[in-house]
Amino acid sequence: MKNKLTQNTQGLPCSKTCISKAGRGAYLFGLLCMVTFLLGCSNIQGVGDEQSTTDPILMGNDGTTQIVEVPTDAAKIEPNGPNPSWAPSIDPQMLAVIEQFQSYGIVPYPKLAADQAREEPTFYDALADLLREYNISPKPASVKVNHRVIPNETNQNLLVRIYTPKTGTGPFPVIVYYHGGGWVIANLDTYEPSASALADKAGAIVMSVAYRQAPEHQYPAAHEDAFAAYQWARDSASVINGNPEMVVTAGESAGGNMAVAVALMAKERNVKMPEHILSVYPIADGDVDSPTYQEYVNAFFLNKTLMKWFFSLYAPGWETQTHPLIELVNADLNGLPPTTIINAEIDPLRYEGQLLAERLQAAGVPVERKVYEGVTHEFFGMNALLEEAVAAQDYAASRLKNVFKQ
Repeated sequence: MKNKLTQNTQGLPCSKTCISKAGRGAYLFGLLCMVTFLLGCSNIQGVGDEQSTTDPILMGNDGTTQIVEVPTDAAKIEPNGPNPSWAPSIDPQMLAVIEQFQSYGIVPYPKLAADQAREEPTFYDALADLLREYNISPKPASVKVNHRVIPNETNQNLLVRIYTPKTGTGPFPVIVYYHGGGWVIANLDTYEPSASALADKAGAIVMSVAYRQAPEHQYPAAHEDAFAAYQWARDSASVINGNPEMVVTAGESAGGNMAVAVALMAKERNVKMPEHILSVYPIADGDVDSPTYQEYVNAFFLNKTLMKWFFSLYAPGWETQTHPLIELVNADLNGLPPTTIINAEIDPLRYEGQLLAERLQAAGVPVERKVYEGVTHEFFGMNALLEEAVAAQDYAASRLKNVFKQ
């Protein structure tokens, strides 16, 4: 067995079809226990331009089992049905992933308890099954993977997965990465394609954080874990061959929110802020009636009903109460580090990505934003199939590498 437990003989991440629900759900908990035991017994150290014309602020011109480029035979994957009414211009391969996901017949997450929802297949499983069906073996990213347990603000164990480039000697820049899932579902495995590709393409250590999730741990628990991981990187990056003076934050969706929120927390707590923020389709507001929420009310892989469920579990009372670390568009953004925002065209969060970019620009923060057409929420990690994902990852890596040169 290699670095990743959920791996099959083709080098593809296993999906619901090849690993039991119990195994999928218990993996990270077991790994946390194992790493905690090892560290307790020794001193071993883990080791635009794809643009949407509806958005006025589109600035800039610019081993694991995951891939860093689309295989040439991926183009043979096509959808079975017509484009849905909510996405008439959707990319064919993007639609094929959605059709595969729909074929599982999953009960909508909001009708399940959170722990049940976490055991259901994800967009990542749909992608893996498609690649397997078409016998496509992706090219691995050139990274090595280790795990480490660090303390959070309450001295509880916080598991992080560390991706280190195989080339170079370090110390490497550090990307503290936060996965998506609405603070409720998903895990390190679900978003491994993004984390491993960023490490490979940007030439940096990526530290992916298994933060606490709701409803077991509500606002601001995940944000506090995100900040604890960032502060650990600032204080202790050298133990993983990282450069504590060159730390950036990055994330997708809920993680994209926390990439920005951590910078706000650092500013408020007089901690050095990250050198850069990479925020991919971030949750940046609590308004689920924005223009793009209305346009994509029934979209995949995020829609209005699902987002309301996420909010209700992580931030109860969100309709009437203020949650400053979620409502980034209303925060004091002055003094934040340069920021890169990536959005998908077919995504309810597109408008708040635009609004966040506008608010950052108004606050004097250098910001670039790109919107990738024909793709939905969660496209960024689908570099095994989507050219748009490869382009977005290349753009993100280019932005980060420019920072790392400074």
